[in-house]
Amino acid sequence: MEFRTLPRTDLRVSKVCLGTMTWGQQNTEAQAHEQLDYAVAQGINFIDTAEMYPVPPNGQTQGRTETYLGSWLARQSRDTLVIATKVAGPGRRDWIRGGRTDLTREVIAEAVDTSLARLQTDYIDLYQIHWPQRNVPMFGGTEFDPSKEKDGPSIHEQVAGLGAMIKAGKIRHYGLSNETAWGVCQFQRAASELGLPGPATLQNSYSLVSRNVDNDLAEALFREQMSLLAYSPLAAGILSGKYLGGAAPADARFTLFDSLGIRFRKPMVSEAVDAYAALARRLGLSLVELSLGYVASRWFLGSSIIGATTLEQLREDIAAAQRVLDETILEAIREIQCRYPNPAA
Repeated sequence: MEFRTLPRTDLRVSKVCLGTMTWGQQNTEAQAHEQLDYAVAQGINFIDTAEMYPVPPNGQTQGRTETYLGSWLARQSRDTLVIATKVAGPGRRDWIRGGRTDLTREVIAEAVDTSLARLQTDYIDLYQIHWPQRNVPMFGGTEFDPSKEKDGPSIHEQVAGLGAMIKAGKIRHYGLSNETAWGVCQFQRAASELGLPGPATLQNSYSLVSRNVDNDLAEALFREQMSLLAYSPLAAGILSGKYLGGAAPADARFTLFDSLGIRFRKPMVSEAVDAYAALARRLGLSLVELSLGYVASRWFLGSSIIGATTLEQLREDIAAAQRVLDETILEAIREIQCRYPNPAA
């Protein structure tokens, strides 16, 4: 397993990060622990979760994923692991803290303490804002709408709140998620003005069919010395190949939860996936190897976040994420990207 030190931090993380969002909905606590044991045995030391999980989120299961991770973490050597979690952004989930989700200093402090208790640990290595406080297009949205503007805690207040948690020793570093290039730069600017640490990472969707990071966000990552933590590198399973030809496996997430992953169900996404699947067959690779190998090849990548509902899937994904694609393969991928530059947006 290859390791990388995240810029601006002393966190040395495996290039594959174990995702957890199915635990508590599609996976039991025992299955979660089985996945954790296997991942660590393969050299993974980086685990990502969120206070909102599992997904699809609801008030009955919220927090269960952190709890499952915590019951396992309590039996581990804590200093060998890098644990990341997230505070929910505003709105969307009114059952989190009774709807108190504006990212004030007080809410950030309360959310950190609640996650620490569920995780059964004294500190969080990487604490992330799950989605922005302000109005931005998210989760496949492509157009900014000024009419959706609303008041809320400033970026300066959020940085101050996170800085207070670092000073208290409750978190070591922090990151952003589902952010824009403007947001990344404003967080760094606010941190500089306040004399506090800036964000170290950006966790955004990134895959063969979701490439918003490649343009202005890539520049922001480079200039602000940050790394991408790529979530949905298999586009919520679309790039596993299990939905090819219109297949709908009974236990698959898109079959079970019709409202999930709308961005990955666009007609052009299916066309692009068919093209990548044909390329993989021609190269003698699996579609998973092609997809995860591509994400692993990107210069801005800190780690690929890979989750699975079965141990068999996890085995395949961890191995595929370590596949090195040569320049000939990458050039063939670029040819398809010319036809389908960013189909999931």
